[in-house]
Amino acid sequence: MQPFSTRVATGILAAVLVGSGAAAAQGFGVYEQGGCAMGRAGAGVASPCADGSSIFFNPANIVSTPDVVSLGGTLILPRGAFTNDATGIRGSLLDKTYPVPNVYITKSHALTGSINRLAVGAGLFAPYGLTTDWPATFEGRFIGYKSVIRGLYLQPTAAIQLFHRVNAGIGLDIDFAKVQLRRRIDLSGQLVAPGLTFAQLGVAAGTDFADADLEATSTSWGFHVGASVKVNDWIDIGARYLSRHTVEFNGGTARIAQVPTGLVVPVDLPNPANPAQIAIPAGTPIDQLLAPEFASGGVLATQPATTSLRFPDQFVFGAAVRPVHRLTLLGDVQYTHWKLFQEVAIIFAKLPAVVLRQDNEDTWGFRLGGEYDLDPRLTLRAGYYTHDGAEPPQAVTPNLPEGGRHSFTVGLGSRVGRDFRIDAAYQYIDQVDRRGRTVAPAPGTLPTVALNNGLYTFHAHLVGATVSYAF
Repeated sequence: MQPFSTRVATGILAAVLVGSGAAAAQGFGVYEQGGCAMGRAGAGVASPCADGSSIFFNPANIVSTPDVVSLGGTLILPRGAFTNDATGIRGSLLDKTYPVPNVYITKSHALTGSINRLAVGAGLFAPYGLTTDWPATFEGRFIGYKSVIRGLYLQPTAAIQLFHRVNAGIGLDIDFAKVQLRRRIDLSGQLVAPGLTFAQLGVAAGTDFADADLEATSTSWGFHVGASVKVNDWIDIGARYLSRHTVEFNGGTARIAQVPTGLVVPVDLPNPANPAQIAIPAGTPIDQLLAPEFASGGVLATQPATTSLRFPDQFVFGAAVRPVHRLTLLGDVQYTHWKLFQEVAIIFAKLPAVVLRQDNEDTWGFRLGGEYDLDPRLTLRAGYYTHDGAEPPQAVTPNLPEGGRHSFTVGLGSRVGRDFRIDAAYQYIDQVDRRGRTVAPAPGTLPTVALNNGLYTFHAHLVGATVSYAF
């Protein structure tokens, strides 16, 4: 039984860790980190919102916001499906809602000299926090039916203002990351003996015999810098840089549970070393043959795995223009260096190491937003953004059926009393349909476009709100 078990366990752990890393590329990135900025499609690098969310959008701009503490969050409702080319069968994501929180606090102090103002603050937010969750019966379950990435960032931040015109800021990002992937394993392609697969014994393709659940947590850090310039009374520009960093997952645990098949060996199986001797008699329950591999000491027992993932750096440049009184128009351009994420090396406690390729591409995003102060207590907002996908065609799988997107937003802000403010927004995401696959490549081979066997569709509704208190 050793040959087929080794191959299965390697496939389980590799798919789990690589799938989770890929999830961070675009589809699992959460840019909606405040109700105000969300209403203007995330365009906020040049002109800050008053809720302290500049800690995320541009650390330099916390010197241009009031002393404030804010609490907010976004509810994400992803909806997606896969339609098989050959069968026409359609499988859909589970209809679930995922909350993503954010908390900010900023405090500034006026100074004398060339540095006119100093500000400090801290933010707690989740730039990665989405899940793809398919039914356990979905045809792509042998690649993955549940993928989760949760990255909770704690960012202490400081900024200065020079000559009332130039702001500069820096933040330290402490990333508390967690990944999970659940996957079923198909028995039909596994080896029961050298040169003999379970399919050759009559086991049908798509026969589940194991459920793998891998979870890993890690803490890493990076940095975040930004600058903004007030060019004149009606034009502001800004830029921010979020550093690349490496996340070391040294404590991953794969829990592999046996799934009963109820099947039996249909014919006597001879001993390869002595063909005249019967090694496994007909009628032997297959689940009985497999059980020792899941027991303590077996290669399918719970076991650790380690890997490291490189999160890319990103650069955003933006401008804000006030063409008329009360109206602000904003635009941001975002570049993410996803080519850094090309391959992942995975080391197991018992099994051979494996190196898998992802071959991501760099991405560009464009955001346009606007807000109009209807009166001192009410602001109306709207926006649009688009970005391309990081994944090449051969990498589009159930773990992350990611692609280029278009998104539309509306929002409003209202002052309540003298010190409180509520900002709310709605966002609709429409992703470009992408061909992808629900089948894994043969062991030892790379995925190709020829494996793509259907069409992934995706859209999402998002609702966000922030309550701020200026002190």
